[in-house]
Amino acid sequence: MSTENQTPQAAYSPSTDEVEIDLVEIFFVLLGRLPMMLAAGLLAALAFFLVSKFLIPPTYESTTKIYILNKQENTNVTYTDLQMGTQLTKDYAELIQSRFVLEEVIEQLGLDTDYEEMKKDVSVTTPTDTRIIAITVKDRDPAQAMQIANAVREASSAHIRNVMDIEAVNVVETADMPTEKASPKVGMLTLIGGFLGVFLVAVAAIVAFLMNDTLKTSEDVERYLDLSTLALIPLKEGETKSRKVARRR
Repeated sequence: MSTENQTPQAAYSPSTDEVEIDLVEIFFVLLGRLPMMLAAGLLAALAFFLVSKFLIPPTYESTTKIYILNKQENTNVTYTDLQMGTQLTKDYAELIQSRFVLEEVIEQLGLDTDYEEMKKDVSVTTPTDTRIIAITVKDRDPAQAMQIANAVREASSAHIRNVMDIEAVNVVETADMPTEKASPKVGMLTLIGGFLGVFLVAVAAIVAFLMNDTLKTSEDVERYLDLSTLALIPLKEGETKSRKVARRR
């Protein structure tokens, strides 16, 4: 006869000191929790959507590009010039984000910020195998992002010419006013929220399944305890409370 003995759902074998987890049972546990997982995913996605859409202030990005080519007096461009220009792009990036350039921009535009804060909003990228340098500025005001990007380009161009002894810094693309916000990305955050809600419910269901060590069937007794079931006592779940009390009497 089966008793109230308990053993974990993850079967433990004393002879081999191994723990076996039935993946099929876990699959059916997750399948049974599927409605709850979907509901949690929808609620989490809705919460992430509302937060990213209405609570997080949007930021905009404006980009300007410059082209720097190191020439030898008035001679033609050589392969050495091209190779040297590529190697110096990192130096140019450091000069663009230097304190001299950014503080000049802050003073010129009358911005209420300091060098450290400004440096976080100014990024410099150099596409692979090119000497084109992209200066990107992010700000909550799209018009101000455009103004700062153009001001940084002008100040850094003069600074690069003075420090690196460059004849000219050519403007490839001026900054324009961004029409779409760069962050937060509402769609991506909503998708992440949905996956996160489903994942958390799935993890909770698996943990609850593994921690539940109650024997439910005679097969569990034979499987986990290596004991044969002699008899089963059926119990009708629909019995009323009055009948149970009568039986006890």
